[in-house]
Amino acid sequence: MIVTIDGPAGAGKSTVARLLAEKLGFDFLDTGAMYRCVALQGIRQEVDLSDEDKLAEIARTLVLEFDGAIVLLGGEDVTAEIRTPEITSLIHYAADNLQVREAMVSLQRKLALEDDVVTEGRDQGTVAFPEAECKIFLSASAEERARRRVEQMRQSGEDASIEEVLEQQNLRDQQDEAREVGGLKAADDALHVITDGMRPFEVVEHLERLVRLRR
Repeated sequence: MIVTIDGPAGAGKSTVARLLAEKLGFDFLDTGAMYRCVALQGIRQEVDLSDEDKLAEIARTLVLEFDGAIVLLGGEDVTAEIRTPEITSLIHYAADNLQVREAMVSLQRKLALEDDVVTEGRDQGTVAFPEAECKIFLSASAEERARRRVEQMRQSGEDASIEEVLEQQNLRDQQDEAREVGGLKAADDALHVITDGMRPFEVVEHLERLVRLRR
């Protein structure tokens, strides 16, 4: 069975998807990590990331595995390295490259053949897995998503105001929705879940009920 979770930045997709996969006994497919690995490999090979053909070749030859929460690139644990600010600032080169996205979608489908999966992103229910048995579009109000982000930043020792984060978030929402490739959009048959006022475990429990009804 394939469960897709799409939604805007700050909706808590990654955390919820990972916890849901654990509860269901499914594999978790971290699609964001895949694009981060493409960017990391491009840096390691000293490739000009704006060279779409060269970056696409890296994507097509990527040797990538997931071992629970661990991301393995060519057998090397790169879980922490792909989350650095440097990679975060460069991931758009991979995410906006049509050839890279085609290679990543192909790899996502291949990985999903191996077992039941929960996968999250922007285009999982619309592009990667249009035939998925359960599609969820997870969201929250802009204010709620910004509040959560500020709290995360404060816990990490970073200082930011709600206004600053909200402005950045609104810009990213506009960019994600306007992307020609893999743009943010709910599948026609997706189940919409708004998480305002819900704690993560409550969201997971709700999604688990939805998934079991579709099995």
